[in-house]
Amino acid sequence: MFERKLAISGEEYRINREIRAREVRLVIDGPEGTSQNVGVVPLSQALQMAEERELDLVEVAPNAAPPVCRIMDFGKFQYEKQRRERKARKAQKVVEVKEIQLRPKTDDHHLGFKVRDARGWIEEGMKVRVRIRFRGREITHADIGRQRLEMIANELKDIAVVEQMPTLEGGSMLMILSPASDKKK
Repeated sequence: MFERKLAISGEEYRINREIRAREVRLVIDGPEGTSQNVGVVPLSQALQMAEERELDLVEVAPNAAPPVCRIMDFGKFQYEKQRRERKARKAQKVVEVKEIQLRPKTDDHHLGFKVRDARGWIEEGMKVRVRIRFRGREITHADIGRQRLEMIANELKDIAVVEQMPTLEGGSMLMILSPASDKKK
């Protein structure tokens, strides 16, 4: 039996002789995930019980009074925890945000291409950020930009939902569209 202090996903566990408390609340892991609460015992007795079972004494709740320790196979515990984290990362869905940049003077023909691109991205499950950039005195006509954004939202309303209404931020106006199916779920 050897001493080790390992960190698993940001959590540090004191193991065996690294534990500094005089008394510990002892829990013993049994077969098939069962556990037995022994109660408060001196650290030396808990270490002895762990050695008899050829397992590790692991401090799982160091801030409790007295600290909670488990007699378990630490290597197996570590492996299972990493496996669960890997599985959770695989199941995680990353939503990509694409962006379309326009100007208030963008003509309808060019706008059609941009809307077609946005439609394709939304159908693939991505969010689309539509940005209208104002330069110079164009900012005084923010209503033109808002009308453009509302027109784009209206053209895509069959597959998209406006997640963020048009807002003026600095020299640009933003609107975020997300797939309508996400909202229904």
